[in-house]
Amino acid sequence: MDNLGSLLGDASRLMRRSFDARARRIGVTRQQWQVLTTLRRHEGINQGRLAELLDVEPITVCRMVDRLQEAELVERRADPADRRSWRLFLTAKADDLLAQLRPLADGLFAEALDGVSEADQAALRVMLERIRHNLSRRGAEAMAADG
Repeated sequence: MDNLGSLLGDASRLMRRSFDARARRIGVTRQQWQVLTTLRRHEGINQGRLAELLDVEPITVCRMVDRLQEAELVERRADPADRRSWRLFLTAKADDLLAQLRPLADGLFAEALDGVSEADQAALRVMLERIRHNLSRRGAEAMAADG
């Protein structure tokens, strides 16, 4: 019998793979979608904070933002509090693209949860939120302890 970590990892990998195939049809990578949706939730953040949220190196975020800016999906604006920093904002073109991606994600979730009752879905959400909270808290505590 698989352990919980293996099951979560497999489900996550399969969802990523399926989303990649769907998003490719409209010319977007999962990484681009992740940046855009993270910016939607945290519009106006700087690249360093975006790198933290995505759990990638700052140089990686810089390259991704460069490509998204070239595609006119992201706009860099000077940070009024720090002349060395840029704040990131979505463009109207990004809003249109995210509107196209939402049905793809919704379809994937519907497929993944086929046969799972509403009550079980709600319970799963609560459990996953608890796991995320537990691990986030412990990760923050460990970082604080390491100084």
